[in-house]
Amino acid sequence: MSAEATNPATPGPVAGPAARWRARIDLRRLGRAALLGPAARDRLPDAIGHVAEAHRAHHPDADLEPLRRAWVLAESSHRGQMRKSGEPYITHPLAVTLILAELGAETTTLTASLLHDTVEDTEVTLDQVGEEFGEEVRFLVDGVTKLEKVDYGAAAEPETFRKMLVATGNDVRVMSIKLADRLHNMRTLGVMRPEKQARIAKVTRDVLIPLAERLGVQALKTELEDLVFAILHPEEYEHTRELIVDNASRADDPLAEIAEEVRGVLREAGIQAEVVIRPRHFVSVHRTARKRGRLRGADFGRLLVLVGEDADCYGVLGELHTCMTPVVSEFKDFIAVPKFNLYQSLHTAVARGDGQVVEVLIRTHQMHKVAEAGVVALGNPYVGPSEEPSSADGERVDPTRPGWLSRLLDWQAAAPDADTFWSTLREDLAQDREITVFRPDGGTLGLPEGATCVDAAYAQYGEDAHACLGARVNGRLATLSTVLKDGDTVQLLMGQDPAAEPSKEWLEHAHTPAARIAIQRWIATHPSPEAPGEVEEGSGTAAGAADESADAPAPATAARAIPVRESVVQPPTADTPDSAGRTIAEPRTPDDRTAERSGAAVALVDQPGATVRLAGCCTPVPPDEITGFAVRGGVVTVHRVECAGVARMKDTGRREVGVRWGDTAECRVTLFAESFGRPHLLADLTEAMAGEGAEIVSATVEPPSQQRVRHTYTVQLPDAALLPALMRAMRNVAGVYDVSRAQTPGG
Repeated sequence: MSAEATNPATPGPVAGPAARWRARIDLRRLGRAALLGPAARDRLPDAIGHVAEAHRAHHPDADLEPLRRAWVLAESSHRGQMRKSGEPYITHPLAVTLILAELGAETTTLTASLLHDTVEDTEVTLDQVGEEFGEEVRFLVDGVTKLEKVDYGAAAEPETFRKMLVATGNDVRVMSIKLADRLHNMRTLGVMRPEKQARIAKVTRDVLIPLAERLGVQALKTELEDLVFAILHPEEYEHTRELIVDNASRADDPLAEIAEEVRGVLREAGIQAEVVIRPRHFVSVHRTARKRGRLRGADFGRLLVLVGEDADCYGVLGELHTCMTPVVSEFKDFIAVPKFNLYQSLHTAVARGDGQVVEVLIRTHQMHKVAEAGVVALGNPYVGPSEEPSSADGERVDPTRPGWLSRLLDWQAAAPDADTFWSTLREDLAQDREITVFRPDGGTLGLPEGATCVDAAYAQYGEDAHACLGARVNGRLATLSTVLKDGDTVQLLMGQDPAAEPSKEWLEHAHTPAARIAIQRWIATHPSPEAPGEVEEGSGTAAGAADESADAPAPATAARAIPVRESVVQPPTADTPDSAGRTIAEPRTPDDRTAERSGAAVALVDQPGATVRLAGCCTPVPPDEITGFAVRGGVVTVHRVECAGVARMKDTGRREVGVRWGDTAECRVTLFAESFGRPHLLADLTEAMAGEGAEIVSATVEPPSQQRVRHTYTVQLPDAALLPALMRAMRNVAGVYDVSRAQTPGG
């Protein structure tokens, strides 16, 4: 543990008129005199009287005997050890314990806090702690001790905090003690060299403050922020302090005036509520100044309204929005949708006649307790040694552990090295907002803001997400790169191939550590060259592309060649009349309009000498209902009756001609397939088509767009009746989400 002297620059409460404001939980109010001075409390030693007093305020029926025994052991073990400031070393664990007592920690946590340095710095052993205080205290002391055995040098930091999270993962109380320990050490950095102060402050800023935020311990987090601010930005800190002091000396107080007005509104409404002024801490004032420029009186604090029941929160909100001028854009409901760190509150703002805006927080007393102390306020997460929850591998399971912490522990175990863990941790902690998305089965996934369907897949399926093909977001097909919003419903479309491969492109859309590390691990363990015959960027159009006709759809732009079975493309032949003088039309594909094949499905028209062609825009085949139109040069084009081209033909005055199918069942048809991109998709798709007796005449594949791929296949079938089965088989290929007949879009 650090043993530094008191830092004279430590931020503290500002004296003056601001003292009439009710402060948040103030963890700075008790100094050395309070810790070691006389305070008779029955049989309790004087030095821990203040700890006992703070503890009983939250837990009136708590048994204080473990604290007494822990104090006796800690004091005797540390006797003779001194801090760098010359104070007895015991003042450090005592101060850490007082911080936790003020936050409402339960007795077991306080006992472990008093003893958290004994195993590391004295002759006391873990076995002795376990025998004297039980397995719970032993476990906590062991967890904190492991965090302190690695030096805080630059090279050791990643591994230090990796160990901290592993230890914390089994009990959030370990991290609570660690954070309180860091807070006291940050208060006492004064005798350190400036460069060492800065290094410790940066680690605190980058890792410990975000962890305090995620554990919901706002009272601890805000003081850490102010301490870091004072060390790393002394000039800005001093300027902010001057702003606060100047505001405290004002004769008028707009916050006090609005607070009284709010009390009057709620009294008239019959709502019992406590309305207090909540001053902003230094960093909050600094941020507000940067955001708004010149600060006004109402910018130095917020109003906090405390009520008894959840329903009263909404009652207060309704009264304020009815009787005062609300700023609607400032409203947030964290009661209906709590933050990832357990925080619940209603946020709103009201405007004064002079234009000043006052922010208002509305919550119950219990919500306020959790908002200030987070997981520390939740008490002992275990039901007792005999009923202690455990996972399948025998590890302890903390039922109060936040979901983000569970995910963090999962991916840290998969991180290949400490440096990867460290960089990924800092990125993850920088994402301070979390969204909730819903699964179709009613379950939920907690993800950081900006997460995509890729992140959702790995959050739900772990490394099995390698087989994910796409997603439906709120019922609509979406690519895996789609950014999710709070409240979205996400259905992930999974393939069945156990050897499925993730796409390297997914890394561009993966924001969570779990997703990024899983993809990187797979890529690192599966180095392979591009397989021959795979689709390549920049290749030319598919074989078989030819001239376009008036009835043909526009060609696929920048289509890419793909390997297909050998195509048999017959040279063009003339349309020939049958024995009854009727013209037989053979199909034309959209890629090769002159491709004819004997034995194909034929259309008959009662117009001797006419040239009959099957329209490429809808590629009709038996038993489609068809119609014909006379066009230039004595040609009759045959369309499906539902084809959009039929309406266009009628609008332009084309003469409609009766047509019907002949007896030949063989047909040629063009199909469009829509799929998500994945390795080996084309091979699987063409194999499925061959299995249904289809011969691929030509094929084109457009370049992927947003991970979606559009395929165009012209196939020959021995019998048109096989077409429905062929389309079903294509849809059943993993990754294919739609197969349709060629059809000109629009009308």
